[in-house]
Amino acid sequence: MQSLAPCPSLQSIIRTKTPIHANRVSPSRLVIQCAYRSDSANATNNSAAAAAATNANFSGGVGSTRADWQSACAILASKVVSQQQDTKPTNNTAVNGHKTLDLVPIGTNLPQALTITDLSPAPMHGAKLRVAYQGVPGAYSEAAAGKAYPSCEAIPCDQFEVAFQAVELWIADRAVLPVENSLGGSIHRNYDLLLRHRLHIVGEVQLAVHHCLLALPGVRKDYLTRVISHPQALSQCELTLTKLGLNVAREAVDDTAGAAEFVATNNLRDTAAIASARAAELYGLQILADGIQDDSSNVTRFVMLAREPIIPRTDRPFKTSIVFAHDKGTSVLFKVLSAFAFRNISLTKIESRPHRNRPIRLVDDANVGTAKHFEYMFYVDFEASMAEPRAQNALAEVQEFTSFLRVLGSYPMDMTPWCPSHGD
Repeated sequence: MQSLAPCPSLQSIIRTKTPIHANRVSPSRLVIQCAYRSDSANATNNSAAAAAATNANFSGGVGSTRADWQSACAILASKVVSQQQDTKPTNNTAVNGHKTLDLVPIGTNLPQALTITDLSPAPMHGAKLRVAYQGVPGAYSEAAAGKAYPSCEAIPCDQFEVAFQAVELWIADRAVLPVENSLGGSIHRNYDLLLRHRLHIVGEVQLAVHHCLLALPGVRKDYLTRVISHPQALSQCELTLTKLGLNVAREAVDDTAGAAEFVATNNLRDTAAIASARAAELYGLQILADGIQDDSSNVTRFVMLAREPIIPRTDRPFKTSIVFAHDKGTSVLFKVLSAFAFRNISLTKIESRPHRNRPIRLVDDANVGTAKHFEYMFYVDFEASMAEPRAQNALAEVQEFTSFLRVLGSYPMDMTPWCPSHGD
């Protein structure tokens, strides 16, 4: 087994919660919460916490309330941790020379804490995959995880970066994260994280987005004074909300399922949420209107991430994702694209993101003065497998014109037939 990366200045807290509707979600679930702490505590306390964490029993489930969801994330990304300069290193138990998660049980009747056996290689044949996603139970990302890996154990995370770290630290085996939406465009945050972390894209899945207007049982549309949801969900349902005669305030929150959970938890009878039908089932809400998205062709593309790449093949359609940078401005981009066009390789996406380490390039000219140009990283998806000679030759040519080139993954394309969201 690979050695675990050290994780300073973090502790994971295990606790149990009772969900809103016990008849819908099992009453006791394992939750893992990330928390920063100042490690002024002595070694004795750390040893006691580590011993207590080892003596519990891991259940592997995930609750449905926001407290459960916030607790179920793995740990914050190493980049975030490194910015916390004011926190001191922990005295976590060492395994093979590396510090492990300091899991501290709180309360009574707890399931067993995660142990070193849980931070293990990917499950063997027949075992459930642990798949991390961003959001709370009922989120569209959870549905995408279930579509990508049926019968998996879905692990909700409160941030995209937490999902990356959950896989890197062996808390999850895969992560399923959105990268683009047919209406809202690219999710830039995840493109930046793909470059920052060393995970590999091993697959893709496309999910039709089907929005519903949810409220507490017994609430009518006339009672509503506001609608809450993710900003993109609000914009995708703007016209339909107007047609329904809802002259209400629109308020943005972190995610769609989180909006549904917020309405149910706080018993808000004047507030509706835009979320999925599954969120209504989980949080005991009624569906006031079904399929309220303005455009039925609303699809989100997700990528599946793993610690190790898969072996590319040629017996089925494959897609390859790369990222590159160059030092000579955008004029090199034409040469890079020509490498693919010359070999009849179709590009399915090209995305530019600012070069964080070198955002501006200065060009001095005695005649016209100093010019400032933005520097970019380019993300490209193309339809070819890295097992094909034409793809290998294309990347060999691209490497001649670029200062940086990285293959993010070569993986099977999602070829499942697509149909508009039901209910339209």
